[in-house]
Amino acid sequence: MDIDARGPRFGAAVTTVVLAVVLVTGSAWLLAWQTLAFALGAAGGPARSPYGWVFRTLVRPRIGPPTAFESPQPPRFAQAVGLVFAVLGLAGYALGPPWLGLAATGAALAAAFLNAAFGYCLGCEMYLLVRRVTVRTE
Repeated sequence: MDIDARGPRFGAAVTTVVLAVVLVTGSAWLLAWQTLAFALGAAGGPARSPYGWVFRTLVRPRIGPPTAFESPQPPRFAQAVGLVFAVLGLAGYALGPPWLGLAATGAALAAAFLNAAFGYCLGCEMYLLVRRVTVRTE
């Protein structure tokens, strides 16, 4: 079942703010929250993430019905990629070295910002590339 294309972009905007605050404050707890959000999005798809729930229950009723839909698989893969970077960042902030926390969080922030600001989802593009490379031709 396809999803409202505006949902993942909304989630990316919230993620951008959260990760920017993590970089400014160095809060491992806030990064742990974002890691959980990525994990839920990777496990259940973007609609099952906390930001997907906020979009579905609070935002979408105010902006009207969707006009564009997309497959949930690429955004789900993007959530998994974000999860990897968030786990690395959390390890860096909690256990060290601190540069690992900064670098991994910064990379996740850059990807989230690209999606939020320009609608360019790096994780989604990675998904499509992996699919092209791994699909068997007969």
